[in-house]
Amino acid sequence: MGRGRAKAKQAKVARELKYSSPSMDLQALQSELSGGRSSADRRPDDRLELDDRYDDYRG
Repeated sequence: MGRGRAKAKQAKVARELKYSSPSMDLQALQSELSGGRSSADRRPDDRLELDDRYDDYRG
């Protein structure tokens, strides 16, 4: 019991995904796939920040 409602919801979501046409930012996608970052997105590597922060705790 209760499976019908869940199945109907899944069918609704699948139908929305199939027939919807979401807008895409193709330049952002190209930048993400190529590994390039714009100047606004550049930041230091997170691992380096963590290494600096926890240097005192390393033995």
